[in-house]
Amino acid sequence: MSTIVVTGLGALTPLGNDVASTWEGLRNGRSGISTIEQEWAADLPVRFAGQVDVDVDSQLSRVEVRHLDRSSQLAVIAARQAWEDAGLTFAPENETDPDRLASVVGTGIGGLQSTISQWEVMRTKGTRRVSPFTVPMLMSNAPAANVGLRIGARAGVHTTVSACASSNEALSLALDMLRAGRADIALTGGTEALIHPLPIVSFAQMQALSKRNDEPQRASRPWDKGRDGFVMGEGAVMLVLETLDHAQQRGATIYGTLAGSGISADSYDMVKPDPSGQGQSSAMRKALSDAGLAPADINHINAHATSTPAGDTTEAHSIRGLLGEDTDHVVVTGTKSMTGHLLGAAGALETLATVMALRDRIVPPTINLDDPEDDLRVTIAANEAVELPAQGRLAALNNSFGFGGHNVALALTNDHITR
Repeated sequence: MSTIVVTGLGALTPLGNDVASTWEGLRNGRSGISTIEQEWAADLPVRFAGQVDVDVDSQLSRVEVRHLDRSSQLAVIAARQAWEDAGLTFAPENETDPDRLASVVGTGIGGLQSTISQWEVMRTKGTRRVSPFTVPMLMSNAPAANVGLRIGARAGVHTTVSACASSNEALSLALDMLRAGRADIALTGGTEALIHPLPIVSFAQMQALSKRNDEPQRASRPWDKGRDGFVMGEGAVMLVLETLDHAQQRGATIYGTLAGSGISADSYDMVKPDPSGQGQSSAMRKALSDAGLAPADINHINAHATSTPAGDTTEAHSIRGLLGEDTDHVVVTGTKSMTGHLLGAAGALETLATVMALRDRIVPPTINLDDPEDDLRVTIAANEAVELPAQGRLAALNNSFGFGGHNVALALTNDHITR
């Protein structure tokens, strides 16, 4: 199979509007969680989130601002960053063969904000005022389609929708497409934009969200005994993947290698993880097998680690099930402690963090981990970054798990780095 490498990165996250500021925030333990200042949040049970502060009017045309849901807006901006970072022109006619170019973008919900806003327009102003662009805005496949249109992708435009595992599943699909020879290069990742009363209240009603309204920056606290739920986040992260041959032929610089992926399903409960952790361990084992790696080869795991009571415990047990008793060589982190949970975009953000961790040989901290849960028996980068070995090959896993029992693990290495 072809070797698949990462040649471009783009990010709009609660930590910043580009890769540099996002990575600086992650490695330095900076929280991107803040109070929601809009009036509509004043009476909500949860009044904080990981918000993206981007001026879309300066990044997109007037038509794009009007005709794209926020999820697509964020995806297009992050896609442009990644594409240009890879040394390519963000236009339908660029340096690539369009028949060998794919767009694969995951999202958990898609254009929910457009759905709700247009319903309000119809309810209050009548049917004639509903936008004719409503359906193209609300479709879950709109982000992938909009990205594909802007780069002229004709090898395939695909959308993965598997809750919080969506964007890692998108990366897995792109990996398979490139290996199978259906494309040479793919622009892939995830997007989500759900900072809105309905999803916030809905998750709060499930008792899934933290309610630390008085200290939002300390609310997301994976593996801490005081954790009380996850923190909602929004954003988009995109990566350029291509075969090593294609990258070398065009002189691309390389961040690292996406070496393998593993997918499984719990088939246990719609929202609860299987407490045995078998499905999660299975996804990690499959990713290692696909990459030709063994547990002993792993230096780092970027965990799903949402800061929910059941989820964090199950994942720690799953990791221990994968590694056995020999866990000291693997440094685990939960970067959602800083960004909140970007749902369908979470996996792509954490893949970016994993790529950068391997490149710079440093694991970002899990902040707010003041009183760790008992009997975790995994090595966590608690409150401070941890340096990885200064020499030699490095390998890592990135986990994403979603409602419905979706489990996706990606295996990455620092092979072929040139930047």
